Amino acid sequence: MGQVRILVVEDEVIVARTIASQLNQLGYMVTGTASSGKVAIAKASETKPELVLMDIILKGDMDGIAAATYIREQLDIPVIFLTAYGDENTLQRAKLTQPFGYVVKPFTSKDLRIAVEIGLLKHQLERDLRENRDRLATLLNSMSDAVIATNEQAMVTFMNPAAELLTGWQQADALGKHISRIFHIIDEVTEASLENPVIKVLREQQVVYLGEFTSLITKDGKRIPIGDSASPIMRRPDQINGVVVVFWDLSERRQTELLEQALNKERELNNLKSLFISTVSHEFRNPLTVIQTAVELIELQGERLTEAKKNTYLRRIKGAIESMKQLMEDVLFMGKSDVGKIECHPHLLNLEQVCREIIAEFSAVNNKSDGHEVIFTCYGECTDTLIDERLLHYILINLLSNAVKYSPQGENIHFDLTCDSIAEVAIFRIQDHGIGIPEVDQIRLFESFYRASNVQSIQGTGLGLVIVKRCVEAHQGTISVTSQVGVGTTFTVTLPLNYSAEC
Repeated sequence: MGQVRILVVEDEVIVARTIASQLNQLGYMVTGTASSGKVAIAKASETKPELVLMDIILKGDMDGIAAATYIREQLDIPVIFLTAYGDENTLQRAKLTQPFGYVVKPFTSKDLRIAVEIGLLKHQLERDLRENRDRLATLLNSMSDAVIATNEQAMVTFMNPAAELLTGWQQADALGKHISRIFHIIDEVTEASLENPVIKVLREQQVVYLGEFTSLITKDGKRIPIGDSASPIMRRPDQINGVVVVFWDLSERRQTELLEQALNKERELNNLKSLFISTVSHEFRNPLTVIQTAVELIELQGERLTEAKKNTYLRRIKGAIESMKQLMEDVLFMGKSDVGKIECHPHLLNLEQVCREIIAEFSAVNNKSDGHEVIFTCYGECTDTLIDERLLHYILINLLSNAVKYSPQGENIHFDLTCDSIAEVAIFRIQDHGIGIPEVDQIRLFESFYRASNVQSIQGTGLGLVIVKRCVEAHQGTISVTSQVGVGTTFTVTLPLNYSAEC
């Protein structure tokens, strides 16, 4: 990783040189210095530093706060104020620019380093959160089902294009209006107005569903039969932050002879979508809470922050970000699989070699601290086959991760590969001696978001095994599980030994 590039903005030449020298000694690269706001903006545009150290009082008609505002909003470069002015008025003005640090002169090299590192970290976190929000917005906007979100006062805060099409309202016109104006529903039989599901969710703080034969009254007065669910968005377990309504057009289904079957199927999909939104919201909220708490502790402790504590907070933040990224990747993969877009590109591989490489990769990353050893055994002389290496990697890594996650420290994991040329199948068997899975839970292991009753205290989303199963099915294979509580679990994946590129 290259040196961090920093622009120093200071109207006192000697002070600027001193700061630049300190930064160089700390291992940073100074892209230049500036003594006025206009020069600072020009140099920031030209050299594109990763951070700007900005004095508040500068020469010319543009002070540091004005320059920082431009650099922050137009160039997306974080700014840290280095100033001798610590009065309340200056502090309040500086806060308007959303700086990434505020250090009062005189300061030590250690103070400077802490401010720079925290400023860079906060900016990276802001970018990561923005990217995650954009990905989630893309996911919601690409859904064929209509989605409307409200705040705790039932005021509309979001509508996706499908919701605009069904209701006749544009998001720009609907934002800030009460949900009852946008989402008005009636009973198709009695034509009586029904209670808005958002209002019911806000009152009961739990998922609610529309009854059958419910119609939406659009902006221009048309009636559209819909299926619907509404789920609470919880800020904390006991505090609701808003509601998400998911609904879809049932017009065509109502015109078919299979009306009853269609409605039952919609109810099943309704349950899954409600669970999807509430579960993803919950799983994103946990790492966001970790990030927020760590950043608040860093800001509160300031100069009293020890290196050990700083490293602890940084590890927590980075771990939370990785958790969010993995969850988003799983959600996007689930979205692709739900619409039948899992891409399977088989090519000729030696299964024994690939398995050994995956085990080496997995062991290097995951098993150092827990003392787990993966014992691999291969049966069969010919282990060549046509298979999608990416999907196989996902299958085996997830099954190995589960084996380690639910096993005590130091327990070995047994991984057997059997290539049966007569039956033309490859059998992967991964066995652990962990906590096991209750029999009542085994039949539901491959359902979205379902987790066994004895693993609720262990981190997980309930998506891993679902994706594994879909990767297996993409190869026209099967997966099964045998388990006993307190003894261990064995997953068996059977894939065809293919010699043609049909998958």
